[in-house]
Amino acid sequence: MTDAKGRAKKTGKEAEEQIMKPLEEVQEQIMTPLEEIQKQVEESQVEAEESAIKPLAEVLGQAQKAYAAYMEAEQQVSRIYKENEQQVTEAYRRAEEQASNACEESISQASKTRDGAIARALKAHEEAERRAAEAYQRAREQAEKDGEEAIAQALKIRDETIAKAWKIREETVEQAWSIYSKIVR
Repeated sequence: MTDAKGRAKKTGKEAEEQIMKPLEEVQEQIMTPLEEIQKQVEESQVEAEESAIKPLAEVLGQAQKAYAAYMEAEQQVSRIYKENEQQVTEAYRRAEEQASNACEESISQASKTRDGAIARALKAHEEAERRAAEAYQRAREQAEKDGEEAIAQALKIRDETIAKAWKIREETVEQAWSIYSKIVR
């Protein structure tokens, strides 16, 4: 995800550079004709001052030339501004497209990462269930084995106790008959 943010920042910087570069070129294109016009006007003023004695027709001709140069420069400036607007619009469109592409790529990568994490979690869940079932089965088998052993032990003790009690009973009965036989004789 950090890579996607980095790419988006790079894309933003590249788009800004693409916008700023044409702007700087347009500024140079505008400033160069304006500087030339300014020089022409200054030269015309200097010439007009130097030749104050020149005939009026010549002065009017120079003024017309200066005005024509001004109008041409104004047209050039207008054309350059329109070209600049088109270049800036195109740079914006490219930057917007790059941002959209970077966003879609980031979303796609995030979706893949999420899907992978869900798959791993599901696999871990299934593995945990399998282990729990195995542990339950082992515990159940052990409980049954322990129960059977306890029952067998209890039965053995009961049988031994009954056998001892029977033996004591027989000894006691035999002893009682022996005493009775001595008495009755």
